[in-house]
Amino acid sequence: MSQSDSRQPPEPLYQGSTQPLYRTSTLSAPAPTSAPAQVTQAAYASPVPFSPPPAKPGSAMLVLTIIGFSLAGLIGILVLLYLVLALGPGGVALGGVLAVIPLAIVLLGVRWIDRWEPEPAPALAFGFLWGAAVAVFGALFVGLLVEVSAAMSGGSAAASEFVSAVIQAPLVEESGKGLGVLLIFLVARKHFDGPVDGVVYAAVVAGGFAFTENILYFAQQIGAGSGIAEIFVLRGLMAPFAHVMFTSCTGIALGIAARRTSTLGAIGIFFVGLIPAILLHALWNGALFIVDDFYGYYFIVQVPLFLGAVLLVRFLRRKEVAVTRARIAEYAAVGWFAPEEVDALATRAGRRATKRWAASHGLGPVMKRYTRDATRLAFTRQRLVTRRATAGAQAEEAALLASIVATRAQLATPIR
Repeated sequence: MSQSDSRQPPEPLYQGSTQPLYRTSTLSAPAPTSAPAQVTQAAYASPVPFSPPPAKPGSAMLVLTIIGFSLAGLIGILVLLYLVLALGPGGVALGGVLAVIPLAIVLLGVRWIDRWEPEPAPALAFGFLWGAAVAVFGALFVGLLVEVSAAMSGGSAAASEFVSAVIQAPLVEESGKGLGVLLIFLVARKHFDGPVDGVVYAAVVAGGFAFTENILYFAQQIGAGSGIAEIFVLRGLMAPFAHVMFTSCTGIALGIAARRTSTLGAIGIFFVGLIPAILLHALWNGALFIVDDFYGYYFIVQVPLFLGAVLLVRFLRRKEVAVTRARIAEYAAVGWFAPEEVDALATRAGRRATKRWAASHGLGPVMKRYTRDATRLAFTRQRLVTRRATAGAQAEEAALLASIVATRAQLATPIR
């Protein structure tokens, strides 16, 4: 951005459309508070730059970080000890190396989904640890109880295996993973803005679960001395998103609940979301007992299901972009942003253009913070509009507006 006289408007961040960028709001919530005159003027000035202090995490996030990580970490150590004692350190180590590959595929998918309005890293890390440790621990514990009960009852091994794979595993595993997503929803609800966030949190929980489960399966095949290549292709390359797809049903349900109902209602919707998650999981496991040509079944049934899930995520992401644009336009209407900034901040093309401009002027991190805060402001406004804001939402709005004003000053400062 070139130096400009403080009395004249600077060059817009992004030369977008000159057509009207918003419509008159028909929402029941009041419009945002008009920007003070000096704030509106600051959009066209070049004041001394100053960086706002980093926001402190809320008490709820602090509870999630300390208690949640401690508990999940302890359980993770117990799960690791169990795997090492049962399968040997060599098999677990090699299985862990192989399991990193499908995990990396899942995390790349999460990054693609979450790039518009990224979720806080502590919540994502907790979700992964919950899936990799707590949900796995629950599945192993229940599985052990079922095996002991089956042995004492003297039932057939084939029937026991079918019940374990098609009934027990989907029920226990999806409940365990889903509880992790629900816990994030309850503790960090202000970061749970809709179905896309539900998919993201479900994906990291499911990715953690699949990571530990893959270590178990890979180490078992390594110990058996055969079959490792086939199971790696099946679990690691053909189905890295299987668990993600199952648990995303629960995440989407909670994301819908985040926009429409109270916490108590969301808990009820959580159980509704578990139903398709369990059924999809049972369909995947049950196919091994029913079909003769699993690979044919995979391409006929599972591939279309996966493609459908991708299309659904793309649709949900577009809705997220639309919410961002509508809310930023409301702030632009009362002077917090210049009209051109609506395109710059709330369209993919605009963000790409501003990112290139910022990088060429050595302001990449500043522009990243500016875009991030504007997006968070839009979703904070969305919570206020939909009457589901927490008590601190207005204070959060004020803090974000202050941060945006300060960061804009840095972007407007002449490059020396």
